[in-house]
Amino acid sequence: MKKKLVIALVVVVVFFALVVLVRYRTADNIKDGYYTAEMGSASFGWKEYLCIQVKQGSIISAEFNAKNDSGFIKSWDNSYMKNMNATDGTYPNKYTREYVQQLVDGQTETKVDAITGATESGEHFKKLVAAVLEQAKKGDSKIKIVE
Repeated sequence: MKKKLVIALVVVVVFFALVVLVRYRTADNIKDGYYTAEMGSASFGWKEYLCIQVKQGSIISAEFNAKNDSGFIKSWDNSYMKNMNATDGTYPNKYTREYVQQLVDGQTETKVDAITGATESGEHFKKLVAAVLEQAKKGDSKIKIVE
């Protein structure tokens, strides 16, 4: 009987340890909410931004894109897509989704694999990820401007 009690106690302790690990699986303990960062200046007429949604301490969705002065979204620009795809083999609607997927898969990892043809955007993405994660750690939903 005593042996069964010890085993049951060990199972309960392991169960609660797993619950704690799952709840706090990110070392950064990011807070639930929406967090946005944007580049401080435009590059070739486009200002990149990143918005993430955090739920139960995990990034569940994100949007990485760019907008021009009139607010038009870069990945919606079909002529830009055709021109860029012809020369670089990628385009904004493709590489932005790939960068976001890397973030969602890696969670708080800011290491992303550069995508050929979108190297500058990849560097901006890394800076934006660091900024939104900083905001998420604090629970600060103000838009963070990144230089």
